[in-house]
Amino acid sequence: MKFSGLKMSMVGLILAGALAGCGNAQNSSDDSTSGSDNTNNAKTAEISGSVTAAGSTALQPLAEEAANEIQGTNPNLTVTVQGGGSGTGVNQVASGAIDIGNSDVPSADKLEDKTKADKLVDNKVAGIAFAMVVNKDVKVDSLTEKQIQDIFSGKVKNWKEVGGNDEKINIINRPASSGTRATFESTLMKDAKINDSLGTAQDSNGAVEQSVNSTPGSISYLAMSYLVGDKKDALKVLKINNVEPTTENIVAKKYPFWSYEYMITNGEPKDAIKGFIDYVSGEDFADTVKKMGYIPMSELK
Repeated sequence: MKFSGLKMSMVGLILAGALAGCGNAQNSSDDSTSGSDNTNNAKTAEISGSVTAAGSTALQPLAEEAANEIQGTNPNLTVTVQGGGSGTGVNQVASGAIDIGNSDVPSADKLEDKTKADKLVDNKVAGIAFAMVVNKDVKVDSLTEKQIQDIFSGKVKNWKEVGGNDEKINIINRPASSGTRATFESTLMKDAKINDSLGTAQDSNGAVEQSVNSTPGSISYLAMSYLVGDKKDALKVLKINNVEPTTENIVAKKYPFWSYEYMITNGEPKDAIKGFIDYVSGEDFADTVKKMGYIPMSELK
């Protein structure tokens, strides 16, 4: 019995030691978790203040989604996003009317008062593909750059001239203030001039999508971010030189019609403005960037 008692005592000591060890391990784990939390807290310190942004309608959906998400974890932060076009964004941030000018092109391409050029900072936050889009009745799948130039300059006016049916081509353009138009001109039209006397103009990507959808024989150009989710099949997307507008083809330099998206600031961004821009271009938001039809900065470096 004494042996049994001694045995029981030893077992008790062993169990106590084991439990103490577990307790220490748990404490160590807790300490480690606590330290991790502290690190994360340091990385994601709460952002407060107010930010106003306006400009590119191509970038607007991404900026709005980022605003919704970042405000969810930063309740003392207010981010207001509006459209208006890249030209509006660049010139309003230059005048001090807003904090961030959203643009599809560098600020120098749209800035009216060139004396303010040296104060503006072009912050790249994502990439975006643009597509040549047509009404679903158009029986063409791909156009060459030369055919696109001939259509928008007015040399080609019927789809049968580029392999389609005998049908009038209805051109839908963007106004001069549009960054999407500026990208279209610099990457595809190049030295060819758009004939603005042909067709109509729409002042936003959303309006272009609706107009092409409802106009037989129509063609225009549109940010791919307007062709995701339930709008994925709303319009017919053409290949350019038989190349599809995918991230892989852009990174491989096979597809020409794309641009960076810029959040332009008057001086280096600070405080809440910097926090918002860092969030849009950062890894934590990259999956959302992809889902919304944009290209994360990490894939363009």
